[in-house]
Amino acid sequence: MNRLMHKIERILATLVRFFFKKVFRMSLDEKKLVNIMQFIRFCFVGISNTMLHYFIYLVCLLLGIQYMLANFIGFTIGVANSFYWNNRYVFKDNGESKRFWLLTFLKTYISYGLTGILLNSVLLHIEVGTLGINQLIAPIANLLITIPLNFVINKFWAYKVK
Repeated sequence: MNRLMHKIERILATLVRFFFKKVFRMSLDEKKLVNIMQFIRFCFVGISNTMLHYFIYLVCLLLGIQYMLANFIGFTIGVANSFYWNNRYVFKDNGESKRFWLLTFLKTYISYGLTGILLNSVLLHIEVGTLGINQLIAPIANLLITIPLNFVINKFWAYKVK
């Protein structure tokens, strides 16, 4: 499986280089390519995390749980899933000490707490409660804001290597 992932990433990196060369007429140096590939991996993890969060949100709604509480439950499980995959796949665990791992875990919950609970809940309340947007659609629209913001917070704070 690991070999397959490396092969897929090499193909994807080639496509990214080709895309930037043809569309933007620019060549990517290795550092820029690494950052772009890291963002792409973050997006893949984010997509799977979002699907898990949304699935749990929907199940909670079907069980009659109020939409704000359903969002919190989905978020909590989603962040644990996101931390695992970001640590293993995106920002790659470099064998740091348990203390570093615990600190990163806490920072991840704080960063996702700011965007996933605070910002997402405020947006959800405004969209559903004030604007009348369907409670099934509103969480999806929020992704346009929260995913890029989460990447920046995780890259430059939660997973920052000193």
